[in-house]
Amino acid sequence: MRWITRPGWPGHLLALAAGALTPLALAPFDLWPLGLLSLALFYLGLRGLAPRAALARGWCYGFGAFAAGTSWVYVSIHDYGAASPALAGLLTLLFSAGLALFFALPAWAWVKWLRRERAPLADALAFAALWLAQEALRGWLFTGFPWLYIGYSQLAGPLAGLAPLGGVWLLSFGMALTAALLANLPALLPRWSSALIALLLLVATWGSGLLLRDHAWTQPAGAPLKVAAMQGNVEQSMKWDPEQLNAQLALYRDLTFAEAPADLYVWPETAVPVLKEYAEGYLSVMSRFASERNAALITGVPLRQADGEGRPRYYNAVQVIGQGEGTYLKQKLVPFGEYVPLQDVLRGLIAFFDLPMSDFARGPADQPMLQARGYRIAPYICYEVVYPEFAAGLAARSELLLTVSNDAWFGTSIGPLQHLQMAQMRALEAGRWMIRATNNGVTALIDPFGRIDAHVPQFQRAVLRGEVVPMQGLTPYLQWRAWPLTGLCALLLGWPLLAGRRERRLFAALG
Repeated sequence: MRWITRPGWPGHLLALAAGALTPLALAPFDLWPLGLLSLALFYLGLRGLAPRAALARGWCYGFGAFAAGTSWVYVSIHDYGAASPALAGLLTLLFSAGLALFFALPAWAWVKWLRRERAPLADALAFAALWLAQEALRGWLFTGFPWLYIGYSQLAGPLAGLAPLGGVWLLSFGMALTAALLANLPALLPRWSSALIALLLLVATWGSGLLLRDHAWTQPAGAPLKVAAMQGNVEQSMKWDPEQLNAQLALYRDLTFAEAPADLYVWPETAVPVLKEYAEGYLSVMSRFASERNAALITGVPLRQADGEGRPRYYNAVQVIGQGEGTYLKQKLVPFGEYVPLQDVLRGLIAFFDLPMSDFARGPADQPMLQARGYRIAPYICYEVVYPEFAAGLAARSELLLTVSNDAWFGTSIGPLQHLQMAQMRALEAGRWMIRATNNGVTALIDPFGRIDAHVPQFQRAVLRGEVVPMQGLTPYLQWRAWPLTGLCALLLGWPLLAGRRERRLFAALG
């Protein structure tokens, strides 16, 4: 095992490769055992290292994970941001290098304060807690980038039944704990009491996941609703072209007019690619059509509102017309795509910093849910669906979930399929049906167990037809969120800190 734990570049390169295994455990590959292997290699690779070496090793692991798992950033920057291949490649590498710090700093903290190799059971528990803390921090700091959580690998795996209990967080914790316990097996076996506890933990974790896989935490709140979701498949290069505006409006109008009666007609993010105030006549026509069919039509449309000082602010929004009401303003904005950090410095440097509609404002918190056909719908616009705690807060106030997106920014990369997997996890966590309407895929209906009930192919103009059922009741995760797991992790991290302090005092006294 020395070749795994050895200091220097051989170990760092192995950590890089271990990190690159992460996306293989997630969609579209779904080779979830590789997630355990990746975690175990990372955990073992931190043994015997000094804090500075652990910092480098953690960075290598994180760089491998993000360089392999978010390479679709290159597509957005090069294909749609008009950056040269060299510049797009450089920016993608810098993006991955920056995110890798979220693994480097915990690795440093692990070695400096938390590692207890002579207590393998406590060590494994603390590693799982630190891993979860790392994922949570990554999803919050600097607006967050909650991508590549290892728990998503269990969407169709044995631990999936735990998602309604503790969300994707509990799945990540279970994966990290399992990997560390398996890595510590040689040290645990001679200690029968520790080995027994480790075995019980593994059986309880994986057994509970399997037993709860098909448990229904929520109940129908009414009859099924017929849904028709439009996938326009509009090229991103045409999306904001003023000369293509009328063609795009006609496309969604005609797709909808040609459909059989439904309860909900759903269009994707910014299906109306012009400010709402300039499309009032068009939206009035569609509202009358929906009302005549006793239906609601939900569409993405940007809008302009004045702030408290009378200044115009622009919002990425979802609007309900026909037999429903409500407007939702997006709260979680995509950096550079919807707003530009340090825009006074960056705007104008390259076309990527001047993308269309990159000056959106953040919508207020605690907005009312959308209303359609008498039910409350929790809306998530694109990126918002990847935030577990944010999504849970809206889901708890609704009977249906809706996410609209335009994943054309990702091209033909794995990005849209990763995005879909995260939407599936939100449905599983909430025990609710989710309608997912996108510009070019994957448009899908997701059931309360996170399974795709119906979908249409990517990169095709199509209409998805199916039924969803409004659901009532709260899963344990919607009731308690991540707070119970947060308290447990605090205890698991606090114990090695106190134990390490006592050990240092003892060694000092003996010395």
